[in-house]
Amino acid sequence: MTEVIATDEQMTTRRKSIAELLEKSEHPMTAHDICSILDIESRSIVYEDIGHIAKSVKNSGKEVLIRPASCGKCGYVFSSRKVASRPSKCPKCRSQWILLPGYLIRSKR
Repeated sequence: MTEVIATDEQMTTRRKSIAELLEKSEHPMTAHDICSILDIESRSIVYEDIGHIAKSVKNSGKEVLIRPASCGKCGYVFSSRKVASRPSKCPKCRSQWILLPGYLIRSKR
């Protein structure tokens, strides 16, 4: 079995594609949306890339805006999360019905 290792160029291209998609989008996009549009197999890769993108767009006067994840059962909003990934369950009601966080890139005001 041959293991394929992504080069820096491939990762930069993928991140650039994600960043362009988030800049052009009118509505917040979830990692699932991004995976579907860009044919990426793993949402964890997208979450990792969004973290890197958030750091790199600061230099160009832009920022990644996040619509936080929320509980679909009780409405709890995960507003204090510092990581881009999806939470596993609600700390309030313990439900696993979590509405995914959404992302956009916009110019800083």
